[in-house]
Amino acid sequence: MVTTTRTAGNPIAGIIAVIADVAAFIIGLWILMYLLDANRDNTLVAIVRDAANWLAGWSRDMFSVQPEWWRVVLNYGIAALVYLVIGNALARAVRRF
Repeated sequence: MVTTTRTAGNPIAGIIAVIADVAAFIIGLWILMYLLDANRDNTLVAIVRDAANWLAGWSRDMFSVQPEWWRVVLNYGIAALVYLVIGNALARAVRRF
């Protein structure tokens, strides 16, 4: 039985996959913090919020739905999903070369 690791082959592919996964994790963490009503004055919460806002800037206001929590889940969730799908597909393509 042969096992492969995420970075097997081209190391650039591993870097791309890790960056995409970290971006999606940060956005997902912000969604969770928002849903749990984390203290926005907390330094860690502010850092995660700012990073998620920057990463999801292109999708942050894509849909204007109510209630507010659904808008956050939908718009930020789309960004997280795009980072995961496109980032890992790109990594897979780079790994083949």
